[in-house]
Amino acid sequence: MSERKATLSIEGTDPVDFPILTPTHGNDCIDIRTLGAKTGHFTYDSGFLSTASCKSKITFIDGEKGELLYRGYPIEQLAEQCNFLEVAYLLKNGELPNAKEKLDFESTIKSHTMVHEQLVKFFQGFRRDAHPMAIMVGVVGALSAFYHEAHDFSDAEHRSISFNRIVAKMPTIVALAYKYSRGEPLMYPRNDLDYTANFMQMMFGTPCETYVPNPVLVHALDVIFTLHADHEQNASTSTVRLAGSSGANPFACISAGIACLWGPAHGGANEACLKMLEEIGDVSRVGEYITRAKDKSDSFKLMGFGHRVYKNFDPRAKLMRKVCNDVLTELGLENSRLFKLAMALEKIALEDDYFIEKKLYPNVDFYSGIVQKALGIPTTMFTCIFALARTVGWMAQWEEMISDPEYKIGRPRQLYVGSAKRDVVPLAGRK
Repeated sequence: MSERKATLSIEGTDPVDFPILTPTHGNDCIDIRTLGAKTGHFTYDSGFLSTASCKSKITFIDGEKGELLYRGYPIEQLAEQCNFLEVAYLLKNGELPNAKEKLDFESTIKSHTMVHEQLVKFFQGFRRDAHPMAIMVGVVGALSAFYHEAHDFSDAEHRSISFNRIVAKMPTIVALAYKYSRGEPLMYPRNDLDYTANFMQMMFGTPCETYVPNPVLVHALDVIFTLHADHEQNASTSTVRLAGSSGANPFACISAGIACLWGPAHGGANEACLKMLEEIGDVSRVGEYITRAKDKSDSFKLMGFGHRVYKNFDPRAKLMRKVCNDVLTELGLENSRLFKLAMALEKIALEDDYFIEKKLYPNVDFYSGIVQKALGIPTTMFTCIFALARTVGWMAQWEEMISDPEYKIGRPRQLYVGSAKRDVVPLAGRK
């Protein structure tokens, strides 16, 4: 860490120095933890756009360069050379596993894939037409009522048990939510399959016949999991950390993260993108909608383009575009209406001066919705898939926070703009 100082000068008071912390990558941070005590002032930063809430070694994003690193490894290399459970091991432990560690970790995860039979009955309390994310919030939160013996979160072994359980059980829970909504028989895990193939057989298999995974489609979904495993201090991750800062059970923290992810401004972008494509309907109408997207007076927004963090191309989008091509080719859907429409939109966005100037490049959501639809996943399940993958990152972030000697319960300050202090007028005197 740097020994440089930042000096704050407030009119009428002596200047005050604060340390400047230098990260491995990214912007320097002014350490203002003593600001209130030294000056009697707080900072105001709505949306925390200029505030680092924690120190983390897990994920780094460079929005200007279009770069995403998990534990220092570029996302492109991880997606091409590692499977999702290797990435999960990396996010949790800080290093990629060797051959023995990979085998042991996969075996451990497989040993936790089943859920308590009483938890299966929990699903029956929901309406069949309930949104799967609503079911996920309830069921994941309820895990703490079934698996509560490893509750000493100061113990690394207890934290690992919690990590392994939730990562193993999330595919089962997501698949159960899907099957329940369709009124189909629930499929139990098959531990002869790998993590992603097992999830697909629980989603799409039936007791009538043996499910045989398609390796191209399994790989595609595994890449989707990897690309969504973590994304620095986004809203849902910050929610998990804030909930966890109170010492809350990790299952409750993940449930809170799922609730946050469900918000349309966060995890629902790929669903919104697919709905937009359906609204446009045909390649012949692309020009009309591009014009509307440029019109500030028109409420229409072109979904799946641009990103709040990435000011350049979303690195995950390049990978997802290849996956999209592979899946549609495998399924014979490369000439499908939606794919042709998506490619027409992409071409314009990459060539039109308006989109180039504003750097509105296609993001990961633009392609992932098309891929999931091709895989047979309904739009209501898209955010559940997102939550399944992001659970790995959430748990890694939770464990990092819990084991950080500097961690404290989260307590943001506020800029109060309500009524000044006043006295209650007796009822008889009120007008």
